[in-house]
Parts: sequence; structure tokens; C-alpha cells
Amino acid sequence: MKILVCIKQVPDLESRFKIAASGTWYAAEDLAWRLNEYDEYAVEEAVRLREASGEGELVVLSLGPERAGEAIRKALAMGADRGVHLLDPLSHDKDPRQIAGAIAEYARGEKFDVIFTGLQSQDRGSAQVGLLLAGLLALPAVTTIVAFSHEAGLVTVRRELEGGARAVVKVRLPALFTCQLGLNTPRYPTLPNIMKAKKKEVRTIAVTDLPQVAALVRTEKLAFPDKRGAGVVLEGATSEVADRLIAILKEKTTVLK
Repeated sequence: MKILVCIKQVPDLESRFKIAASGTWYAAEDLAWRLNEYDEYAVEEAVRLREASGEGELVVLSLGPERAGEAIRKALAMGADRGVHLLDPLSHDKDPRQIAGAIAEYARGEKFDVIFTGLQSQDRGSAQVGLLLAGLLALPAVTTIVAFSHEAGLVTVRRELEGGARAVVKVRLPALFTCQLGLNTPRYPTLPNIMKAKKKEVRTIAVTDLPQVAALVRTEKLAFPDKRGAGVVLEGATSEVADRLIAILKEKTTVLK
């Protein structure tokens, strides 16, 4: 079995963000970086699948600048066999279609049986790359999976739907799956596996060497949310507070009419 996991390096959400001079993305300086959380679930599930099959190859792929190699090395330390780095210093300027197109150009020649991606990246949050990739590769796709089992080429997954509902889906391989919180508990790389990861193959391919597609989406402006004003504290007798609260709700909201 041949497995591909698409991963992304993203800023740690505890970092202090600044908007770049371009005004269309955040500044990369002084940020701490990590493997996208949803992608950790994807890597863990892929490692479990490869271990259960007892054979095959697990490849991790990341599109991004030089520092994205750190995320690839972590995935290798978790158990992936080799890595592919689609080197792109301008990855932050690409829309989901362009990113999926570059990954598809590489994946077509590899004939993967299973492709895992995270549900979405924690910085952009579009949740589109996985589905676009499946479309470009003409593969069935199942999104937001929280359980996965495989037997004789048939995969059974449980999906998380809006409102907390769950759905069970069966699909024949090859197929693509996007991974949601709750699918598994990602392992921590051990020191011996971190050392082994340094010796595993990471192939670097310049995105400029791949066929290019035009962007369909353009970011016009990035801005922080407006700061909220101070809250109002209502004091006094219960009946007085209730009357004042009702008056405020009628004046400032549409909750009460």
C-alpha cells in the first residue's frame, strides 16, 4: 500500500501576530512554527495504517518555504518513510487551487492508494485543498473523518457532521480523506526516531519547475478584528436590573422586538 499525507507548517497560535507590509498576510518574523494540528491526525492515521498493513510506503509532502522542512522532519520522526518538499518561498500568496494543483502534479506519477490531509490549515482555514486535490486526481473524497478502518481495499469511516451528527461511509480505494479532531491521539516522536528521521530521504522540488495554474482567489486585505468596547455592569434590585437589561436589548440588538 502506498500512502501520501499532505502537511503544512503553520504559526503557533500563541504567537504574537503582525500584519505584513503587503497588508495581505501576516509577517513571518518572530513567529514560532509547528506542524498543523489537523495534519498531525493525518500523519498518525497514516502511520497506523502502514503499520497494520505490514508493508508499503508512507510519504509526507509539504508545500512551503525552506522552514517547512522542519514539519517534514517531524512527520518522518512520527513514522513516515520519506518526504517531499515542494519548495515555494511564495506559498502564502497562492490560493487553494494553486496549492492543490502543484501537489496533484507530483502525486499523479506516484499512484497513491490512500491520501490523507488535515481538515484545514490553522492559519488559512479554507478547508479546500484536500477536496480540490481529490477532484484534480479524480479520486473519491470523504471529509471530516473521526474514525477509520480498512479491510481488503474497502475503507469504512465515520464522519462528523454539523450539529454533532455522525455518518458512516464506505469507499473503495484509491481515495482521499480529510482528518478531523478526535480521529486519534498523535504520538510524540521519540529521540531515537528523531535521529532516524535525519537520515530519511527528503526530495526537494521547486514549485517553479511544475506546471503553473492561475489563481482563482485573491486576498485583498488582512486586518485584525475591531476591539470590543468595555462591558456594562448592571447593579441594583433584581427587578430594576431586569428592566434595564430588557431596555438595552431592545435598543441595541434584535433579540427582543
